[in-house]
Amino acid sequence: MKQIQAGVLDVTYQDIGPADGPAVVLLHGFPYDVHAYDSVAERLTNAGCRCIIPYLRGYGSTHFTDAGTLRSGEQAALGADLLALLDALKIERAVLAGYDWGGRAACVVAALWPERVIGLVSCEPGYNIQNIARATHPATPEAEHRLWYQYYLHGARGRAGLEANRESFCKLLWQQWSPTWTFSDALFSASAQSFHNPDFVDVVTHSYRHRFGLVDGDPQYAAIERRLAEQPSIAVPTVILAGADDGVTPAQDEQQALRPFTGAVHRSILEGVGHNVPQEAPAEFAEAVLSLVQV
Repeated sequence: MKQIQAGVLDVTYQDIGPADGPAVVLLHGFPYDVHAYDSVAERLTNAGCRCIIPYLRGYGSTHFTDAGTLRSGEQAALGADLLALLDALKIERAVLAGYDWGGRAACVVAALWPERVIGLVSCEPGYNIQNIARATHPATPEAEHRLWYQYYLHGARGRAGLEANRESFCKLLWQQWSPTWTFSDALFSASAQSFHNPDFVDVVTHSYRHRFGLVDGDPQYAAIERRLAEQPSIAVPTVILAGADDGVTPAQDEQQALRPFTGAVHRSILEGVGHNVPQEAPAEFAEAVLSLVQV
């Protein structure tokens, strides 16, 4: 593991593979961590890629440099963190690949700073930029049921529940979101250590409140949030991976899924795969990355 100051964070990250290889940034989601990419990174580094795998804000030993910084989990903050990491590492352009929160960070940078992006791998929903203005519009009862954890975290009881039961809360989500994936206690425990970051509960709670317009964001990201509110299209070459058995984000209609992408885009639905695509289908994830990079 390495550490580098990037924006408001001291980021802990893995940097593996040849230093002169094409740069690939692999971004985990909630509630997962860098271990989601162990098998993916092995495949990519064997193919000659340099893999950067950071702990997001609130995870692992990534920490804020200033105690006064709002522990925001908003999408603009995640995108700004990724851009700051690219700058700190002096990476001009990279393939960005992620899912869940990590996919959101990758989509934000791909949409707003496309000159920094060789290509994008994003898991369902491929266009992972929130439309907060529509957050009060109800979804179908089935979709609302899948989002129980978000509504739970809107109140004090949910925040206290996450604080008291970090590992069991997150393990339940692993089970619900990837119902066809059998993972061991040891595999889960390897990632669960990262949920004991002192900022984890604050960042997670803020994320699931901000996306519904229930709390203000960090003022330093207001300009980015205004740009994201316009739902900018993504023009960089993109591969979308959708788990057919995803228990929280089922595969969308093809036309709906591809509409926000104005560049070359390919979408694959992976049978027998749930929400944690890189850990459940590492070969397919690595293949998607390699399709976007010249090694």
